[in-house]
Amino acid sequence: MSRTAVVDTVDEAVAGIEDGATILVGGFGLAGMPFDLIDGVIRQGATDLTIVSNNAGNGDVGLAALLKTGRVRKVICSFPRQSDSYVFDELYRTGKIDLEVVPQGNLAERMRAAGAGIGAFYCPTAVGTPLAAGKETREIAGRTHVLEYPIHGDVALISAHRADTMGNLVYRKTARNFGPVMATAAATTIAQVGDIVPAGQIDPESVITPGIYVDRMVRVQARHYTVQGAR
Repeated sequence: MSRTAVVDTVDEAVAGIEDGATILVGGFGLAGMPFDLIDGVIRQGATDLTIVSNNAGNGDVGLAALLKTGRVRKVICSFPRQSDSYVFDELYRTGKIDLEVVPQGNLAERMRAAGAGIGAFYCPTAVGTPLAAGKETREIAGRTHVLEYPIHGDVALISAHRADTMGNLVYRKTARNFGPVMATAAATTIAQVGDIVPAGQIDPESVITPGIYVDRMVRVQARHYTVQGAR
C-alpha cells in the first residue's frame, strides 16, 4: 500500500509546517519551482523559516514572494544574486535575512548525503576561499579537502511533471534539478504534480523519485513565469 497521501488542495498539502522549519525548495531559477506549494506556505503562515534552494528567488513570484513576507530567517543557496533577485538583495542589505552560500555541487551533495545517511564528507571545493573558513580540512591524495556536513530538511517542496497514485515521480527536463535529492533529505516531502495516473502506468525504469520518499502530493495546473528576461 502506498504511503503517499494524495490531497485535494495545496492548502491541505502544506498544512502543519511549523515555525522555525527548514524547507528545501526545488527549482533552478524558475525551472521546476513549486510555485503553488510556495503560495500555500505564504497562506499557511509559518515563520522564522530557513530556506534551502539553488538561488534566492526571481522577481516577486515563487520563492521571492515568500521572502517578501518577511517570514524567512535564513537562506542557504548557491546563487543569492542575479539581475532579478531584488527582493532578497534588499532584505540582505538591510540586515533582515541571513545567508549561507554553498557551492552548487556541495549543495546537492550535502542534501544527497542527508538522504543516504552519510554523517559527513570531504570535498576540495571552496578550499582557500572564505567559504572554507573555520571548517576542518584534511589532505587526501595530496590535495586539501574541506569537511562538509549534510543538510537535512524538515520539509521538501518539489514539483514534478507526472506521478502515479503510489507517489512515484517523473520530471520534465531541467525541472528535475534538485527535486530528487531534496525528496530524500527531508522528513516530509510534498510534491505538486501536473498529472496523476493510476499505479502501473509509469514505466518503473522511468521513475526518478520512488513513492517511498513522497509523503503528500497534490495535482496542480502548470504555471509559467517570465521575469526580467528569465526563461
